[in-house]
Amino acid sequence: MGQLEGKVALVTGGSAGIGLETARRFAAEGAQVYLTGRRKDVVEAAIADIKADIDGDVTGMVGDVANLADLDALYSTIADRSGRLDVLVANAGGGKVAGLADITEEHYDTTFDANVKGLVFTVQKALPLLHDGASVVLLSSVAGIKGLAGVSVYAATKAAVRNFARSWAIELAPRGIRVTALCPGPVATPGLAGFATEVPSEEAAATISIPMGRVGDPKEIAAAALFLATSESSFLTGSDLMVDGGQAAL
Repeated sequence: MGQLEGKVALVTGGSAGIGLETARRFAAEGAQVYLTGRRKDVVEAAIADIKADIDGDVTGMVGDVANLADLDALYSTIADRSGRLDVLVANAGGGKVAGLADITEEHYDTTFDANVKGLVFTVQKALPLLHDGASVVLLSSVAGIKGLAGVSVYAATKAAVRNFARSWAIELAPRGIRVTALCPGPVATPGLAGFATEVPSEEAAATISIPMGRVGDPKEIAAAALFLATSESSFLTGSDLMVDGGQAAL
């Protein structure tokens, strides 16, 4: 029996990178999985990719977590099909490079809408569906702990996510719902590839310096998400799980 057999899980931003590998791993462990993405073609490709490997129950939903109507439609579908959620991985988000002098109002609004507003309402609107004893995993980042040149707005959003995990862990403890912040370091995803093209190579090297001497694999972050989703982490809430090859130690 898989570690998530009989569980219902939602992975936002599950059509690529860390989200895709997390959805794949959850499906392999027996969960009924919902994943979201903003582009229909990418969501459909993600579903096909997972089902090529796993004969699992995986449903893709197109929507933007920063759009509250999209969230309502998502949760209405989950309520009708499954009636509950046991695991929520709030992974959707992203960011772009912008030094302090280059930050624009649009850059600020876009980043905070995706990473903060979207995450807040993803969790809030899930509350009626979250089963007592559920696990909520919020994707933060090593950037939310370290000072990193050129990504201060993104880093600030990820610092906010870490505090949400602490505050919501207290609020939801009476229901036995655990809330944790998963904090990856640089991981081999399309997002990291985009970052590498936007900054000078010497700055990128400094930003992603890692004691283990390599970037992470999305499968390694998915394994950490699985740990947080299961009873193996039953006494863990309100905490950061750093999966960063030691980057935060620098």
